[in-house]
Amino acid sequence: MDFALTQEHELIRESAAKFAEQHILPTVRELDRAHTSDPDTLKKLGEAGLLGISIPAKYGGTDTDYISLGIVCEELEKGDTSARVAMSVHSGLHCMTLMQWGTEEQKMKWLPNLASGEALGAFGLTEPNAGSDAINIKTTAKKDGDHYIINGQKTWISLSDYATQFLIITKLAETDAKAPYAAFIVDRNTPGFSSRPLKGKLGVRAGNTGEIFFENMRVPAENMLGEEGDGFKVAMSALDHGRYTVAAGAVGIITASLDASVKYANDRVVGTEPIGKKQLVQQMIASMAKGRDIGRLLYYQVGWMKNQGLRHTREVSMAKWVNCEAAFDAANKAIEVHGAYGFSDEFPVERYFRNSRGAMIYEGTHEIHTLVQAEYALGYREDKPLPKMLPTYPFES
Repeated sequence: MDFALTQEHELIRESAAKFAEQHILPTVRELDRAHTSDPDTLKKLGEAGLLGISIPAKYGGTDTDYISLGIVCEELEKGDTSARVAMSVHSGLHCMTLMQWGTEEQKMKWLPNLASGEALGAFGLTEPNAGSDAINIKTTAKKDGDHYIINGQKTWISLSDYATQFLIITKLAETDAKAPYAAFIVDRNTPGFSSRPLKGKLGVRAGNTGEIFFENMRVPAENMLGEEGDGFKVAMSALDHGRYTVAAGAVGIITASLDASVKYANDRVVGTEPIGKKQLVQQMIASMAKGRDIGRLLYYQVGWMKNQGLRHTREVSMAKWVNCEAAFDAANKAIEVHGAYGFSDEFPVERYFRNSRGAMIYEGTHEIHTLVQAEYALGYREDKPLPKMLPTYPFES
Protein backbone atom coordinates (compact mmCIF):
# COMPACT_ATOMS: atom_id res chain seq x y z
CA MET A 1 0.00 0.00 0.00
CA ASP A 2 1.61 3.23 -1.18
CA PHE A 3 0.08 6.53 -0.10
CA ALA A 4 2.58 8.71 -1.96
CA LEU A 5 0.64 11.04 -4.23
CA THR A 6 1.46 10.92 -7.92
CA GLN A 7 2.33 13.93 -10.04
CA GLU A 8 -1.20 13.71 -11.44
CA HIS A 9 -2.62 13.94 -7.92
CA GLU A 10 -0.54 17.03 -7.21
CA LEU A 11 -1.69 18.67 -10.45
CA ILE A 12 -5.31 17.90 -9.56
CA ARG A 13 -4.82 19.43 -6.10
CA GLU A 14 -3.30 22.52 -7.69
CA SER A 15 -6.19 22.81 -10.16
CA ALA A 16 -8.87 22.41 -7.49
CA ALA A 17 -7.12 24.89 -5.18
CA LYS A 18 -6.87 27.41 -8.01
CA PHE A 19 -10.58 26.95 -8.75
CA ALA A 20 -11.45 27.63 -5.11
CA GLU A 21 -9.25 30.72 -5.06
CA GLN A 22 -10.72 32.16 -8.26
CA HIS A 23 -14.38 31.13 -8.12
CA ILE A 24 -15.33 30.49 -4.48
CA LEU A 25 -13.37 32.69 -2.10
CA PRO A 26 -14.08 36.07 -3.79
CA THR A 27 -17.85 35.81 -3.26
CA VAL A 28 -18.47 33.30 -0.49
CA ARG A 29 -18.72 35.76 2.41
CA GLU A 30 -21.42 37.82 0.70
CA LEU A 31 -23.30 34.71 -0.45
CA ASP A 32 -23.11 33.29 3.06
CA ARG A 33 -24.38 36.54 4.57
CA ALA A 34 -27.27 36.65 2.09
CA HIS A 35 -28.17 32.97 2.62
CA THR A 36 -28.10 32.47 -1.14
CA SER A 37 -26.29 30.24 -3.62
CA ASP A 38 -24.71 30.91 -6.98
CA PRO A 39 -25.65 28.39 -9.69
CA ASP A 40 -22.82 29.71 -11.86
CA THR A 41 -20.39 27.95 -9.49
CA LEU A 42 -21.83 24.62 -10.58
CA LYS A 43 -21.48 25.57 -14.23
CA LYS A 44 -17.87 26.58 -13.65
CA LEU A 45 -17.16 23.27 -11.88
CA GLY A 46 -18.29 21.53 -15.04
CA GLU A 47 -16.28 23.79 -17.31
CA ALA A 48 -13.17 23.12 -15.22
CA GLY A 49 -13.64 19.37 -15.68
CA LEU A 50 -14.11 18.80 -11.95
CA LEU A 51 -17.59 17.27 -12.22
CA GLY A 52 -16.14 14.48 -14.37
CA ILE A 53 -13.47 13.56 -11.84
CA SER A 54 -13.05 9.78 -11.27
CA ILE A 55 -15.42 8.92 -14.14
CA PRO A 56 -13.93 6.69 -16.87
CA ALA A 57 -12.99 8.41 -20.11
CA LYS A 58 -15.34 6.19 -22.11
CA TYR A 59 -18.21 7.88 -20.25
CA GLY A 60 -16.81 11.37 -20.82
CA GLY A 61 -14.86 11.65 -17.56
CA THR A 62 -11.27 12.49 -16.72
CA ASP A 63 -10.20 8.86 -16.14
CA THR A 64 -8.61 9.78 -12.81
CA ASP A 65 -8.68 7.54 -9.74
CA TYR A 66 -10.87 7.78 -6.66
CA ILE A 67 -8.18 9.41 -4.52
CA SER A 68 -8.39 12.30 -6.98
CA LEU A 69 -12.04 12.83 -6.05
CA GLY A 70 -11.08 13.07 -2.38
CA ILE A 71 -8.36 15.60 -3.14
CA VAL A 72 -10.79 17.78 -5.10
CA CYS A 73 -13.29 17.66 -2.23
CA GLU A 74 -10.61 18.62 0.29
CA GLU A 75 -9.54 21.64 -1.74
CA LEU A 76 -13.07 22.80 -2.54
CA GLU A 77 -14.05 22.69 1.12
CA LYS A 78 -11.07 24.87 1.98
CA GLY A 79 -12.95 27.44 -0.11
CA ASP A 80 -16.42 26.71 1.19
CA THR A 81 -18.47 23.68 2.19
CA SER A 82 -21.17 24.56 -0.34
CA ALA A 83 -18.83 23.77 -3.25
CA ARG A 84 -17.77 20.46 -1.72
CA VAL A 85 -21.41 19.56 -1.10
CA ALA A 86 -22.10 20.06 -4.81
CA MET A 87 -19.26 17.64 -5.59
CA SER A 88 -20.48 15.18 -2.96
CA VAL A 89 -24.02 14.87 -4.22
CA HIS A 90 -23.16 15.04 -7.91
CA SER A 91 -19.98 12.96 -8.10
CA GLY A 92 -20.21 10.84 -4.95
CA LEU A 93 -23.84 10.07 -4.25
CA HIS A 94 -25.10 10.24 -7.84
CA CYS A 95 -22.38 9.48 -10.41
CA MET A 96 -20.44 6.87 -8.45
CA THR A 97 -23.62 5.03 -7.52
CA LEU A 98 -24.68 5.09 -11.17
CA MET A 99 -21.24 3.72 -12.09
CA GLN A 100 -21.68 0.93 -9.54
CA TRP A 101 -25.29 -0.12 -10.17
CA GLY A 102 -26.13 1.10 -13.66
CA THR A 103 -26.30 -1.09 -16.73
CA GLU A 104 -23.96 -0.27 -19.59
CA GLU A 105 -26.89 1.35 -21.40
CA GLN A 106 -27.75 3.50 -18.36
CA LYS A 107 -24.15 4.61 -17.89
CA MET A 108 -23.78 5.53 -21.56
CA LYS A 109 -27.08 7.41 -21.42
CA TRP A 110 -26.43 9.54 -18.34
CA LEU A 111 -22.75 9.72 -17.39
CA PRO A 112 -21.38 11.77 -20.35
CA ASN A 113 -23.69 14.73 -19.64
CA LEU A 114 -23.02 14.41 -15.90
CA ALA A 115 -19.27 14.38 -16.50
CA SER A 116 -19.38 17.51 -18.65
CA GLY A 117 -21.70 19.42 -16.32
CA GLU A 118 -24.49 19.63 -18.90
CA ALA A 119 -26.49 17.58 -16.40
CA LEU A 120 -26.29 17.85 -12.61
CA GLY A 121 -27.12 14.93 -10.33
CA ALA A 122 -28.50 14.82 -6.79
CA PHE A 123 -29.67 12.17 -4.31
CA GLY A 124 -32.90 11.65 -2.41
CA LEU A 125 -33.18 9.34 0.61
CA THR A 126 -34.06 11.42 3.69
CA GLU A 127 -37.72 12.18 4.40
CA PRO A 128 -39.46 14.28 7.08
CA ASN A 129 -39.93 11.19 9.27
CA ALA A 130 -37.02 9.04 8.05
CA GLY A 131 -33.45 10.18 8.59
CA SER A 132 -31.11 7.75 10.33
CA ASP A 133 -33.95 5.17 10.23
CA ALA A 134 -33.93 5.08 6.44
CA ILE A 135 -35.91 1.84 6.24
CA ASN A 136 -38.99 3.82 7.30
CA ILE A 137 -39.21 5.90 4.13
CA LYS A 138 -42.77 6.45 2.90
CA THR A 139 -42.21 7.45 -0.74
CA THR A 140 -43.81 4.71 -2.84
CA ALA A 141 -43.33 3.35 -6.36
CA LYS A 142 -46.15 1.28 -7.88
CA LYS A 143 -45.65 -0.72 -11.07
CA ASP A 144 -47.95 0.33 -13.91
CA GLY A 145 -47.09 -1.42 -17.15
CA ASP A 146 -43.63 -0.31 -18.30
CA HIS A 147 -43.64 2.59 -15.80
CA TYR A 148 -43.68 3.14 -12.05
CA ILE A 149 -45.95 5.72 -10.42
CA ILE A 150 -44.09 7.51 -7.62
CA ASN A 151 -45.64 9.48 -4.78
CA GLY A 152 -43.95 11.03 -1.78
CA GLN A 153 -41.50 13.62 -0.50
CA LYS A 154 -37.79 13.94 0.25
CA THR A 155 -36.20 16.61 2.44
CA TRP A 156 -32.76 18.10 3.14
CA ILE A 157 -31.87 17.53 -0.51
CA SER A 158 -28.74 19.37 -1.66
CA LEU A 159 -29.07 20.99 -5.11
CA SER A 160 -32.83 20.50 -4.92
CA ASP A 161 -33.46 23.55 -7.13
CA TYR A 162 -30.51 23.09 -9.50
CA ALA A 163 -30.09 19.37 -10.17
CA THR A 164 -31.42 18.15 -13.50
CA GLN A 165 -31.80 14.55 -12.30
CA PHE A 166 -32.14 12.76 -8.98
CA LEU A 167 -31.31 9.30 -7.72
CA ILE A 168 -34.18 8.55 -5.36
CA ILE A 169 -34.94 5.62 -3.06
CA THR A 170 -38.54 4.43 -2.79
CA LYS A 171 -40.59 1.77 -1.08
CA LEU A 172 -42.26 -0.61 -3.53
CA ALA A 173 -46.01 -1.03 -3.45
CA GLU A 174 -47.48 -4.46 -4.17
CA THR A 175 -44.20 -6.31 -4.68
CA ASP A 176 -42.98 -9.84 -4.15
CA ALA A 177 -39.38 -8.69 -3.65
CA LYS A 178 -37.78 -9.78 -0.37
CA ALA A 179 -36.72 -6.19 0.37
CA PRO A 180 -39.47 -3.76 -0.67
CA TYR A 181 -37.20 -0.96 -1.95
CA ALA A 182 -36.11 0.33 -5.34
CA ALA A 183 -33.86 3.08 -6.73
CA PHE A 184 -34.70 5.27 -9.72
CA ILE A 185 -33.09 8.02 -11.75
CA VAL A 186 -35.75 10.70 -12.27
CA ASP A 187 -35.66 13.84 -14.40
CA ARG A 188 -36.75 17.10 -12.79
CA ASN A 189 -38.88 17.88 -15.89
CA THR A 190 -41.05 14.81 -15.29
CA PRO A 191 -44.69 15.83 -14.71
CA GLY A 192 -45.49 15.53 -11.01
CA PHE A 193 -42.04 16.63 -9.82
CA SER A 194 -41.57 19.85 -7.83
CA SER A 195 -39.04 21.34 -5.42
CA ARG A 196 -38.94 23.95 -2.69
CA PRO A 197 -35.88 25.52 -0.97
CA LEU A 198 -35.23 25.33 2.77
CA LYS A 199 -34.23 28.57 4.49
CA GLY A 200 -32.74 29.52 7.85
CA LYS A 201 -29.85 27.03 7.96
CA LEU A 202 -27.13 27.36 10.59
CA GLY A 203 -24.40 26.60 8.07
CA VAL A 204 -23.70 25.88 4.38
CA ARG A 205 -25.68 29.06 3.72
CA ALA A 206 -24.09 29.51 0.29
CA GLY A 207 -25.45 26.13 -0.80
CA ASN A 208 -28.86 25.18 -2.14
CA THR A 209 -30.87 22.81 0.08
CA GLY A 210 -34.55 21.97 -0.15
CA GLU A 211 -37.38 19.50 -0.49
CA ILE A 212 -38.53 17.56 -3.54
CA PHE A 213 -42.03 16.23 -4.14
CA PHE A 214 -43.50 13.51 -6.34
CA GLU A 215 -47.20 13.52 -7.20
CA ASN A 216 -48.28 10.62 -9.41
CA MET A 217 -44.94 10.95 -11.21
CA ARG A 218 -44.58 8.36 -13.99
CA VAL A 219 -41.02 7.08 -14.36
CA PRO A 220 -39.99 4.52 -17.02
CA ALA A 221 -39.08 1.10 -15.61
CA GLU A 222 -35.77 1.37 -17.49
CA ASN A 223 -34.78 4.16 -15.08
CA MET A 224 -34.51 1.71 -12.17
CA LEU A 225 -30.99 1.12 -10.85
CA GLY A 226 -30.54 -2.55 -10.07
CA GLU A 227 -33.70 -4.58 -9.68
CA GLU A 228 -36.78 -4.54 -7.48
CA GLY A 229 -35.55 -5.19 -3.96
CA ASP A 230 -32.08 -3.65 -4.54
CA GLY A 231 -33.09 -0.15 -3.46
CA PHE A 232 -31.72 -0.31 0.07
CA LYS A 233 -28.40 -1.77 -1.11
CA VAL A 234 -28.17 1.01 -3.69
CA ALA A 235 -28.83 3.58 -0.97
CA MET A 236 -26.16 2.18 1.36
CA SER A 237 -23.67 2.03 -1.51
CA ALA A 238 -24.41 5.67 -2.28
CA LEU A 239 -23.78 6.59 1.35
CA ASP A 240 -20.38 4.89 1.24
CA HIS A 241 -19.46 7.13 -1.70
CA GLY A 242 -20.96 10.24 -0.13
CA ARG A 243 -19.24 9.61 3.19
CA TYR A 244 -15.91 9.40 1.40
CA THR A 245 -16.34 12.86 -0.09
CA VAL A 246 -17.50 14.29 3.26
CA ALA A 247 -14.51 12.76 5.06
CA ALA A 248 -12.13 14.25 2.50
CA GLY A 249 -13.87 17.62 2.64
CA ALA A 250 -13.58 17.69 6.42
CA VAL A 251 -9.80 17.72 6.02
CA GLY A 252 -10.28 20.90 3.99
CA ILE A 253 -11.98 22.60 6.93
CA ILE A 254 -9.24 21.42 9.29
CA THR A 255 -6.57 22.78 6.96
CA ALA A 256 -8.38 26.07 6.42
CA SER A 257 -8.80 26.47 10.19
CA LEU A 258 -5.12 25.69 10.72
CA ASP A 259 -3.93 28.08 8.01
CA ALA A 260 -6.09 30.92 9.33
CA SER A 261 -4.98 30.27 12.91
CA VAL A 262 -1.27 30.11 12.05
CA LYS A 263 -1.50 33.43 10.22
CA TYR A 264 -3.43 35.11 13.02
CA ALA A 265 -1.20 33.66 15.76
CA ASN A 266 1.90 35.02 14.02
CA ASP A 267 0.36 38.42 13.27
CA ARG A 268 -1.36 39.07 16.60
CA VAL A 269 1.07 40.54 19.13
CA VAL A 270 0.26 40.69 22.83
CA GLY A 271 2.82 42.48 24.93
CA THR A 272 6.07 41.96 23.10
CA GLU A 273 5.53 38.70 21.25
CA PRO A 274 3.02 37.02 18.89
CA ILE A 275 0.40 34.86 20.55
CA GLY A 276 1.83 31.91 18.62
CA LYS A 277 4.56 31.84 21.27
CA LYS A 278 1.97 31.01 23.94
CA GLN A 279 1.90 27.33 24.85
CA LEU A 280 -1.89 27.04 24.99
CA VAL A 281 -2.15 28.51 21.47
CA GLN A 282 0.54 26.08 20.33
CA GLN A 283 -1.47 23.24 21.83
CA MET A 284 -4.46 24.18 19.68
CA ILE A 285 -2.31 24.58 16.56
CA ALA A 286 -0.73 21.16 17.16
CA SER A 287 -4.16 19.58 17.58
CA MET A 288 -5.28 20.94 14.20
CA ALA A 289 -2.12 19.64 12.51
CA LYS A 290 -2.74 16.22 14.06
CA GLY A 291 -6.33 16.17 12.79
CA ARG A 292 -5.24 17.18 9.29
CA ASP A 293 -2.60 14.46 8.96
CA ILE A 294 -4.72 11.68 10.48
CA GLY A 295 -7.69 12.75 8.38
CA ARG A 296 -5.73 12.58 5.14
CA LEU A 297 -4.42 9.11 5.92
CA LEU A 298 -7.94 7.90 6.65
CA TYR A 299 -9.44 9.14 3.41
CA TYR A 300 -6.39 8.13 1.34
CA GLN A 301 -6.92 4.61 2.67
CA VAL A 302 -10.54 4.59 1.56
CA GLY A 303 -9.60 5.99 -1.83
CA TRP A 304 -7.03 3.21 -2.23
CA MET A 305 -9.64 0.61 -1.31
CA LYS A 306 -12.01 2.06 -3.90
CA ASN A 307 -9.26 1.85 -6.50
CA GLN A 308 -8.83 -1.84 -5.66
CA GLY A 309 -12.55 -2.59 -5.81
CA LEU A 310 -12.71 -3.50 -2.11
CA ARG A 311 -15.78 -2.98 0.04
CA HIS A 312 -14.98 -0.27 2.58
CA THR A 313 -18.13 0.39 4.60
CA ARG A 314 -16.35 0.16 7.96
CA GLU A 315 -13.34 2.19 6.84
CA VAL A 316 -15.33 5.00 5.25
CA SER A 317 -17.58 5.20 8.31
CA MET A 318 -14.46 5.58 10.46
CA ALA A 319 -13.03 8.26 8.17
CA LYS A 320 -16.27 10.22 8.11
CA TRP A 321 -16.76 9.94 11.87
CA VAL A 322 -13.20 10.84 12.90
CA ASN A 323 -12.61 13.55 10.30
CA CYS A 324 -15.88 15.39 10.87
CA GLU A 325 -15.32 15.46 14.63
CA ALA A 326 -11.79 16.72 14.04
CA ALA A 327 -13.07 19.42 11.67
CA PHE A 328 -15.57 20.69 14.23
CA ASP A 329 -12.89 20.68 16.91
CA ALA A 330 -10.41 22.49 14.64
CA ALA A 331 -12.94 25.17 13.73
CA ASN A 332 -13.82 25.63 17.40
CA LYS A 333 -10.16 25.99 18.32
CA ALA A 334 -9.67 28.45 15.45
CA ILE A 335 -12.29 30.70 17.02
CA GLU A 336 -10.43 30.43 20.34
CA VAL A 337 -7.17 31.45 18.65
CA HIS A 338 -8.86 34.45 17.02
CA GLY A 339 -10.57 35.53 20.24
CA ALA A 340 -13.36 38.08 19.73
CA TYR A 341 -12.50 38.37 16.04
CA GLY A 342 -13.36 34.68 15.66
CA PHE A 343 -16.93 35.57 16.61
CA SER A 344 -17.23 37.85 13.58
CA ASP A 345 -17.47 37.03 9.90
CA GLU A 346 -14.66 39.50 9.32
CA PHE A 347 -12.59 36.33 9.59
CA PRO A 348 -13.66 33.03 7.96
CA VAL A 349 -13.33 30.82 11.03
CA GLU A 350 -16.88 31.45 12.26
CA ARG A 351 -18.12 30.13 8.89
CA TYR A 352 -15.92 27.07 9.21
CA PHE A 353 -17.44 26.46 12.66
CA ARG A 354 -21.03 26.68 11.40
CA ASN A 355 -20.35 24.60 8.31
CA SER A 356 -18.46 21.88 10.18
CA ARG A 357 -21.41 21.23 12.48
CA GLY A 358 -23.61 20.06 9.63
CA ALA A 359 -21.18 17.33 8.59
CA MET A 360 -21.69 15.67 11.97
CA ILE A 361 -25.34 15.17 10.99
CA TYR A 362 -25.58 14.46 7.26
CA GLU A 363 -24.29 11.22 5.70
CA GLY A 364 -24.81 9.51 9.05
CA THR A 365 -24.86 11.27 12.41
CA HIS A 366 -22.02 11.18 14.92
CA GLU A 367 -24.12 8.76 16.98
CA ILE A 368 -24.83 6.42 14.06
CA HIS A 369 -21.14 6.11 13.18
CA THR A 370 -20.28 5.50 16.84
CA LEU A 371 -22.69 2.56 16.88
CA VAL A 372 -21.46 1.29 13.50
CA GLN A 373 -17.85 1.20 14.71
CA ALA A 374 -18.82 -0.47 17.99
CA GLU A 375 -20.80 -3.17 16.15
CA TYR A 376 -17.84 -3.93 13.88
CA ALA A 377 -15.49 -4.13 16.87
CA LEU A 378 -17.88 -6.38 18.81
CA GLY A 379 -18.45 -8.68 15.86
CA TYR A 380 -22.15 -7.82 15.56
CA ARG A 381 -21.74 -6.42 12.04
CA GLU A 382 -20.02 -8.04 9.08
CA ASP A 383 -19.80 -6.86 5.48
CA LYS A 384 -20.94 -9.20 2.76
CA PRO A 385 -19.91 -8.87 -0.89
CA LEU A 386 -22.26 -6.65 -2.87
CA PRO A 387 -23.69 -7.93 -6.16
CA LYS A 388 -22.10 -4.95 -7.91
CA MET A 389 -19.00 -2.92 -7.14
CA LEU A 390 -17.39 0.22 -8.54
CA PRO A 391 -15.11 -0.35 -11.53
CA THR A 392 -11.53 -0.74 -10.33
CA TYR A 393 -8.79 1.68 -11.30
CA PRO A 394 -7.13 1.88 -13.84
CA PHE A 395 -10.41 1.81 -15.72
CA GLU A 396 -10.83 -0.43 -18.72
CA SER A 397 -11.07 1.44 -22.00
